[in-house]
Amino acid sequence: MKKKKYKYSLKRIIGTRLTILKILILLCMTILVCNLFYVQIINNKLYKEKLNTLTSNIIYGDDAPRGRIYDTLGRIIVDNKVVNVIEYRKNGMTTKEEIKLAYKLADILDVDYSNLTKGILKEFWIINNKDKANDLITEEEYKLYDERKLNSEDIKALKLERVKDEYISTFNERDKESSYIYYLMNKGYYSDTKVIKRGASDLEYVSVAESNLEGVKTSISWDRYYPYGKTFRTILGNVSQNGIPSELKDHYLELGLELNDRVGTSYLEYQYDSELRGTKNKYQVEQDGSLTLVEEGKRGNDIVLTIDIELQKEIENILENQIRYSIANENMIYYNRSYAIITEPSTGSILAMAGVQVINDNTYDYSAGIVTSPVTVGSAIKAASHIVGYNTGALHIGEVRSDNCIKIASTPIKCSWTKLGTLNDIGALKYSSNVYQFHTAINVGKGSYRYNMPLTIDESAFDIYRNTFAMFGLGVSTGIDLPVESLGYKGTSKLPGHLLDFAIGQYDTYTPLMLSQYIDTIANNGVRVAKHLLKEVYYGTNEPLTQLKYSYEVKELNRVETEDIYMQRVKEGLREVMSTSGTGYGYVNYIYNPAGKTGTSESFIDTDGDGIIDTETLSNTYVAYVPYDNPKVTFTIVSPDIGYYRSGRTIRSYVNRRISYEVSKKYFEIYQ
Repeated sequence: MKKKKYKYSLKRIIGTRLTILKILILLCMTILVCNLFYVQIINNKLYKEKLNTLTSNIIYGDDAPRGRIYDTLGRIIVDNKVVNVIEYRKNGMTTKEEIKLAYKLADILDVDYSNLTKGILKEFWIINNKDKANDLITEEEYKLYDERKLNSEDIKALKLERVKDEYISTFNERDKESSYIYYLMNKGYYSDTKVIKRGASDLEYVSVAESNLEGVKTSISWDRYYPYGKTFRTILGNVSQNGIPSELKDHYLELGLELNDRVGTSYLEYQYDSELRGTKNKYQVEQDGSLTLVEEGKRGNDIVLTIDIELQKEIENILENQIRYSIANENMIYYNRSYAIITEPSTGSILAMAGVQVINDNTYDYSAGIVTSPVTVGSAIKAASHIVGYNTGALHIGEVRSDNCIKIASTPIKCSWTKLGTLNDIGALKYSSNVYQFHTAINVGKGSYRYNMPLTIDESAFDIYRNTFAMFGLGVSTGIDLPVESLGYKGTSKLPGHLLDFAIGQYDTYTPLMLSQYIDTIANNGVRVAKHLLKEVYYGTNEPLTQLKYSYEVKELNRVETEDIYMQRVKEGLREVMSTSGTGYGYVNYIYNPAGKTGTSESFIDTDGDGIIDTETLSNTYVAYVPYDNPKVTFTIVSPDIGYYRSGRTIRSYVNRRISYEVSKKYFEIYQ
């Protein structure tokens, strides 16, 4: 009986499980049918579109023109011009066929091969003389290659090393041009379209088009055009000619660009590439090979700068003329460059930032040095040193001190530029007393000074000075909208004498742009705002500058932590600097009610190019804001190496004063 009961129970269990399985299968089939109905009937159109997207062959057209760049008054300073382009794209041709094609192109095109190197010529010789090139490798080296102890690159390097100059000396001009064209045909990534010549003449363009050369095509493209020539040219930046440069590959590929895209490679073109770069035409390749336009490309957006290009041009001319005059008439053997910056202190807008270098008869746009070349600025920063003193109690308003030289044991004597007698804090700025600042620094460092005795200071004084200077923009980023900016040099020594040097601008170094932000901050009552060149961005339409995308908003970076009475006291001192008896008189016409500060620093340069600093020079700086009671503009002028020592006397130029006067004069001619 028990056995029958067991059989009955097992049969019942199996039946139940089969029923559950049938129900599950039926349920799954129902879900599947519902999903098929949803996909094929309800959302049929949506999934067809997705299928087309996944299976369609999409290609993009040539780069769309970049946006224009305008100055603050709407004058075009960077535009595009149409150019003829001859291109080559690999399509399985053999090396021999490519060499033959290179010679054909050389017969049609006038290609500039000034960048042709000996290495390119040697490679071309190897390709054309395979047997002779193979003979340059020894049997032992081939054996090492077979044993995989040398690779193909090693063999190639050995061949190049052993190709004698006499082998390539037989190349004529046609051979050289062809070798360079062949190099261009094989430069970069295999699948890239190679530009053989940009800016081909109409005759060259037509001749190539009619020749039907395999892999070669003609196209119409654009190049950047600069109506104002070299003016502000460096800061405007550059655009790549043949796709993304290798050093910027990672950056641009992360943004979703293709290797053959033309992109900004430096300064403003790089900084605002996302705005200036246009979008390409998007095509779908149909089954018959025809193209259907899917999305029309657009030229890039236009940007408006804060720069007044006419003012910029005038300032660059002033710099060049004054530099040339100083070199020719004042026996300046080390001086060759100056910088000038004009800004609106309340907004950080830069109206002009010019750097000019003159070497022999050649003139160079050296504006990049304003953000990349730090200098020892000297006494121009003494207003910030006063704030350090006031804030720490090391200096009191109206405090009177004697301008007697300082002597620390085992160090050279430290003096002001001349004997200045007894001074208060205003007089110390007006006459630029070094000794007055030395005593403030000693007090900040909690030192006790006695003539020709050792001096001990609290090393935290260096941090106190640096932190306060940073609030003015010295030694920190100015916030400038450029991809590069030097932060200057920070000294590492903690010697007491170096703290004294720090207080008079003779230790850490700062860029001209930092110095400009420093005077901006003072003029702006202690509010530091970011420097900027961008004013507005407009959509790139057929009617320029009509559809505003966005305007630059002033960025407050910080406020100087000090009492207003101290800031006003410093400003009063800077006004006295510009008075008829002050050290800054004559730098800006006094009728404009200026306030400012001059600076002279000792610099050291390498005069023979051996990497060793061997000559001491003098550099000049100047900062000012106008007018004193309601600052509208600031001027910053920096001229390195305007003086030197010879036979016990100082030979110097007053070029910085002349530049300052001429630059401010030109500004007022334009803006008043």
